[in-house]
Amino acid sequence: MAGLLDLLDSPMGKQLISGVAGQTGQSPEKAGSVLTMALPVLMGAMKRNASTPEGAQGLMNALSNKHDGSIMDNLGGLFGGGVDDSVLNDGAGILGHVLGNKQPQVQSALSQKSGLDAGSIGTILQVAAPILMGFLGKQARQQNVSSSNGLGDLLGGMLGGGDTGNKQQSLIESFLDSDGDGSILDDVAGMVLGGGKSSGGGGLGGLLGGLFGK
Repeated sequence: MAGLLDLLDSPMGKQLISGVAGQTGQSPEKAGSVLTMALPVLMGAMKRNASTPEGAQGLMNALSNKHDGSIMDNLGGLFGGGVDDSVLNDGAGILGHVLGNKQPQVQSALSQKSGLDAGSIGTILQVAAPILMGFLGKQARQQNVSSSNGLGDLLGGMLGGGDTGNKQQSLIESFLDSDGDGSILDDVAGMVLGGGKSSGGGGLGGLLGGLFGK
């Protein structure tokens, strides 16, 4: 099963990193670093949302219609003259649905970890979200996924299976499930940036960096 590692390591992934870098005026290294951290968080949020029947059905509908994978067929055209506003608006909608009120905290934590400003992080996430949905839609079509159970398995497989995948997923869920008591940013920053005594070697950022060979 193709996973996020396959996507970022593929020629298509290199094209994605290069396109995102051009769109935001950042170096490919910076853009790739942000995508390495951001894509698993977005995928983890999608998996969490799809854990309810309503969420799974909503995601299945989106993958069957608008996000069927066709966006992956012409990334060169997508980035050729700058990403179209319709794609950015679509990305904003996906982020709002997937991350909800956690989006500012996610962007802030990624900004601190990467050294990029929050505006650039926001643009990267807006561009990446429709492409990630397209990647997921293409995988779902290739594997004839038609049920919520199949969708959950697909998302889990793309995040990575086994103990490492489970650990990664639990960290992502913690990252998204902070209690919102006013200290959420501290919680998020601790997990993503490797702060705090419980991070155990880099927190979420360190774990994902290890998985993606950064």
